[in-house]
Amino acid sequence: MYGFITIPNELIYDIINHPYFQRLRRIKQLGMTDFVYPGALHTRFHHALGSMHLMNESLINLRNKGVELSEAECNAALMAILLHDVGHAPFSHALENELVFGISHEEISLLIMHELNRQFGGALDLAISIFSGSYPRKFLHQLVSSQLDIDRLDYLNRDSFFTGVVEGRIGSDRIIKLLSVHQDELVVEEKGIYSIENFLSARRLMYWQVYIHKTTVGVEKMLIQIIRRVRALSGQLELPPELDFFINNTITRQMMERDANILKAFCYLDDYDILGAIKRWHHCHDPVLSRLCQMLLERRLFNVRLSEEKPGMHEIEMLRQRTIEQYGIEADLASHFVVAGTKSNSAYIGGGQQINLLTKSGKIEDIANAADLPNIKAMRKIVKKYYLCWPKNISLLA
Repeated sequence: MYGFITIPNELIYDIINHPYFQRLRRIKQLGMTDFVYPGALHTRFHHALGSMHLMNESLINLRNKGVELSEAECNAALMAILLHDVGHAPFSHALENELVFGISHEEISLLIMHELNRQFGGALDLAISIFSGSYPRKFLHQLVSSQLDIDRLDYLNRDSFFTGVVEGRIGSDRIIKLLSVHQDELVVEEKGIYSIENFLSARRLMYWQVYIHKTTVGVEKMLIQIIRRVRALSGQLELPPELDFFINNTITRQMMERDANILKAFCYLDDYDILGAIKRWHHCHDPVLSRLCQMLLERRLFNVRLSEEKPGMHEIEMLRQRTIEQYGIEADLASHFVVAGTKSNSAYIGGGQQINLLTKSGKIEDIANAADLPNIKAMRKIVKKYYLCWPKNISLLA
């Protein structure tokens, strides 16, 4: 997407070559989305390198505008964005809450950064400070994590390119050129207002067309039900060593913080472990797990209905009863095949995380308050939809 990317120094080169970072080659950026868009096979490794490149372009631009940045600050910002997603579980967001509990991928990324900092003799101190938001120059953290951060500038164009969903395309080069700093806060020059409007619109469209596309939701729910069934069958299945530990133990935030060996085990778990296991499990003795794995491998996916109205319990129970009869399974197992829940999206949160516009008069204003941008005001609304998933061979009709 960007042509040749330059690795700025030996330390960053060594971090990229570290096994914890190389693992990102084996984690798909969009999880199960290739079941909908076959081209969506790009990885977190691609995204991390692309984000580092855009961060470097942003820092060069800010320096050209007179923002004083030391080499140490620039290198730290590059390391912070490079490692911002290193804590993702297999299949990215799809299994984020299924293998470890009570800890987000951002928090795991921070734990990994601390471990790398130990291995590299404190070389990541400043990067950790920027990543965690404790560094006094706030704009550096905002470049890594905010409503208008480098992460989003890369993944919107990257995901748009690999899925073919052109509505996600944004003018990242122009946005970067129009970034500036005012009182150590990241701002956008006033003439960039329409580029930001397009950026927010693209983000909302990508959520409904890609990130929470109904088929993607259905595939992810199948994957989650597979993992939950495996956990219920604890001790009865042959598991890869890396996966066995996380299936047969309830791994919490406190455990990961206390025991570096748990973090190390997590950093060797990737998509390949899950897919390889699924290929074995589809021959297993358990009819629920075997059927779910076979359905996934053969792309016999759930039907999915997205609606603004919550599905009624009568409808859910009817589908579960029909599943029990169709598959000849016990009543408590039907919930693996009939799944309901919610998905929500807001393109722009605003408030304490607002995108600041620097007007020609030198005034700082929340971009949503710009008089001629009603679309951004509308995008602050959180849109929630309910999903209902069930097997395609089970009729919803009475």
